[in-house]
Order: sequence, then structure tokens, then C-alpha cells
Amino acid sequence: MAGNNRIPKAELTGIYGAILKRMSRKMLGDVAEPLAVMWHNRKVLNFSFSISRKAQQWDQCDKNLKSYAHMAVASLVGCSFCLDIGYFQGRNEGLDMTKAREVPRWRESDVFTPLERDVMEYAEAMSHTPPTVTDEMSARLLDQLGAPALVELTAFIGLTNFMTRTNTALGIESQGFSAACGLPPLAARSPA
Repeated sequence: MAGNNRIPKAELTGIYGAILKRMSRKMLGDVAEPLAVMWHNRKVLNFSFSISRKAQQWDQCDKNLKSYAHMAVASLVGCSFCLDIGYFQGRNEGLDMTKAREVPRWRESDVFTPLERDVMEYAEAMSHTPPTVTDEMSARLLDQLGAPALVELTAFIGLTNFMTRTNTALGIESQGFSAACGLPPLAARSPA
């Protein structure tokens, strides 16, 4: 659970801080720890918000596929905050929760379609250092999604890596949003 931040949380102050606290509590039931940590550098916080808002407007790739990709990256990188918030938000956005729960062990689970598996494989391959994306992976997704959706998915996974790796490096962990709303625990990631 939350509380192991490598940079202490800052008090969200002023009108902007009050607005952020109110919005976070309304959406999540609590103030998200990344907000309080990033409050130390508002330019970075504003950049994160700005790019996230713009990415939410992208509409060439199915939002469920992007959700599974996000959770697959979070599971691989070890960002428990991102995995928890993705699971929580998925519930609120109509994502198939049986599938969402299984993302950490997507390779062993039988609930995913071949396309969903290809998306999660691609998301993980993009997230390795160095990336392990193959021509075959890209070709399969290009055939199934088309160029506009694949470009969007690729950029979305890149942004997901920015967020998950930032949170992980800062020591931001799950706040238990999904548990607070009664979702069953996520499946445990299988050892690689």
C-alpha cells in the first residue's frame, strides 16, 4: 500500500491545489499520491496532466485495447499504483473486469482474444530495455488495427512507460482504489 514515496508528499495549496484535491477525491475517493509528490514541481505536474488529457482525446485505437496495454506495462514495470488505478478506472469505464483482473497473467489466462494478446505482447516488448518489438508483431497489429490505430497504440504505450516508470522510480505504490470499491484482487503476475 501507499506510503513509501522516495520524495515526501507536498501539501496541495492555493486555489489550484484545492481544485486538484477536490477533483481527485471526486474521481477516486482520495487524493492520488502522484499529485502530492509531483506538486513539488508544478511544471512537470502540468505537463503530465496536459499530455494525459490530450491522449484521452485520441480515438483511432479501441480504448479497451489501450487499457489492457496500460495494465500490461504497469504489471511488467512493477507500478502497483498504475495497475491499481487502471483496474479501478476500467470498472468505471465499462472494461470487462474479468479480463482486467487477469492482465498480470495474460499469457496463462484463457479470457483474452488473439488481438488482445497481440496488444499486450507488443506493450511488453516496447517496455523492455532495449525494446524487443519484432517485425512480425508490428505486421500482425498493422493487419488487425490499421496504421492510424497502431501509431496511436504505440504512442500510448510510450506515454504509459513515462507514467509507470516515473511512479515506480518515485516509490509511489498502490493506494488500494480497486479494493476500496470492492473489486477482487488482481491476479498475480506469473514468474517470467
